Amino acid sequence: MFYKGDLKAFVIERIVDHLVENLNANDVNGTNWHIYKDILTDYVKTRKRLHLEKLPQDETGLNMLQFQYVEDAKDFFWKGTWEQEPEWDWVGVTTLFTFYWDKTIETINFAKKLVKDQKNLMVGGVLASIQPKEIEEATGIKPHVGILRPGGIHEGDCQNIDELELDYSILDEIDYHYQMDNAYYRYTTRGCIRHCKFCAVPTLEPIYQTFIPLKARLQRVDELYGPQKDLLLMDNNVLASKDFPRIIQEIVDCGFQRGALFKQPNRLEISVRNLRNSINDRAYIRKTWKLIDEFYDSLKGEESYKVYCIREKYHIDKFLTSTKDNLLAAYEELKDLYTKHHKPGKGVQRYVDFNQGVDARLFTPEKVELLSRIAIRPLRIAFDDLKTEKKYCEAIRMSVAGGLKDFSNYLLYNFEDHPEDLYLRLRINVDLCDELQVSIYSFPMKYHPIRKTDEMDQDYSHNRDYIGKHWNRKYIRAVQAVLNSTKGKIGKGTPFFEKAFGRNLDEYFKLLEMPETMIIYRLFFEWMSSDAAHAAAIDLFGNDLICESSTDSWWQLYNHCKETLSPEIWERVNDTIHRNDFEDIDGRFLNVEARRLLSYYSNYRKDIVEKDTDLFMMKKKYDEAPTIVAKLHNRKK
Repeated sequence: MFYKGDLKAFVIERIVDHLVENLNANDVNGTNWHIYKDILTDYVKTRKRLHLEKLPQDETGLNMLQFQYVEDAKDFFWKGTWEQEPEWDWVGVTTLFTFYWDKTIETINFAKKLVKDQKNLMVGGVLASIQPKEIEEATGIKPHVGILRPGGIHEGDCQNIDELELDYSILDEIDYHYQMDNAYYRYTTRGCIRHCKFCAVPTLEPIYQTFIPLKARLQRVDELYGPQKDLLLMDNNVLASKDFPRIIQEIVDCGFQRGALFKQPNRLEISVRNLRNSINDRAYIRKTWKLIDEFYDSLKGEESYKVYCIREKYHIDKFLTSTKDNLLAAYEELKDLYTKHHKPGKGVQRYVDFNQGVDARLFTPEKVELLSRIAIRPLRIAFDDLKTEKKYCEAIRMSVAGGLKDFSNYLLYNFEDHPEDLYLRLRINVDLCDELQVSIYSFPMKYHPIRKTDEMDQDYSHNRDYIGKHWNRKYIRAVQAVLNSTKGKIGKGTPFFEKAFGRNLDEYFKLLEMPETMIIYRLFFEWMSSDAAHAAAIDLFGNDLICESSTDSWWQLYNHCKETLSPEIWERVNDTIHRNDFEDIDGRFLNVEARRLLSYYSNYRKDIVEKDTDLFMMKKKYDEAPTIVAKLHNRKK
């Protein structure tokens, strides 16, 4: 059983499952208690008596036995009895990034309550492999380090778990929707020949494995779960493999050659088949219900009414009230209609994605020719250091010459780089887009240490607070504010880039110094210095003093303070800005102009979102302007 989310909700789910089983097993009236599962869940979760009134009962209410079962289930949760009577023989916890430390430790300690014997609580994954000692000290559980090998879970087990195909059904056991839920996830190599200081791969996969077979595993996935559209490969440095030509040929043989098309199979048919075969009832009850629910939402008229009646007849209008038998019975009545609407057509493009990126330093014309044979989109090329500019640009040009047009890359920042390095790398990508007429999407990624080092005053690997030696908190926040507006990526288009990050380094650094609220609401604060804004302010308030909140007014005062304040005071002001610490400005600064400047950083955060403030009213006026309304309308379209 797979679970992602609030483990208390999982405990309630299991308690209610057992409650429904007991009620059904001991009901003399033939009531199907499963159709009341949502009501029972609400009662166990909230203890509110009003939920009991929605349950089937005679003149005297629930009979004594039924009432006792329900009360026992409620008490089993709220009195913590489930902690003294754990259900599970074995529990596994996967850990992710080190900055999820607090949540990870909380989860492990909770999982200890779920397993009968804590020696059968297995903790593994990224964080556990990087910081096993710290995990054990915090939880008392000694984690598994690295990749699972034969015998990793059960002594004497000869099966290499790491080489098995993934169990795709578990993604349907939970409400959380994984974006790439229609792709094969595989490795064709393991490890990396590099040993970058910022990277966890040397710890997780210390031995470079040059080839891992692909075709048989994908065929097994097809047999069990149906064909997948895309191929997502998680290799850390595939170009380093001496078997790279063999890897490409396997990708082609698996149906991912350049221009390959994918025809969507009948997903409901596959889901029902697996439900009938009891491959994973928990998953395929949920998936079958979801597919029928989506199908119902897509219909109109008589067809919609027909499916509505089937859902009502078998009590599958809600997930919690749906049972395996009822879903299978409902499918028999609606499968012909579903098949009628299943039209795969000519197919859609398939894509191959080396998701972790490829190494620009290893490009050759021969390797590019091989890459051009497969349906790769985008080609991700790492550009973590400005020192690799020459090799990176050569790799892009080589790829374009080989017929590739769609690129993406990761740009590490906040490591040993300077703030201007990030701007220059972004500018290089934008310029390459214009020059070569290609698409390059850049994804700046903030560096977080994976271990505590001697120079750290605290363990920054356990949070997101680390600031690189050439960066400061204000600059980090400014970059993140821009990226929030651009959805975390920067694409082609010089005007877009220059508006986001500036036309040159001077404008970029002005942006980094700018109050965060002015970055987030950039166009509004620029508008505040316009004639239209002055007119709106006079109309609203009888004066235009609020227009001193403009970006222009801030910048003028910033430069004035920089030029006229004493070096000592300016250093304190500058340090305050860079530490992003604007608490008690009036108490810390006597100089009036210094306080005025710093007020731009502290006063507007709440004012722009709190109703009835002057700034909120001006923002409303700005949003109602005809040109702004038109822009918002076009953006939505």
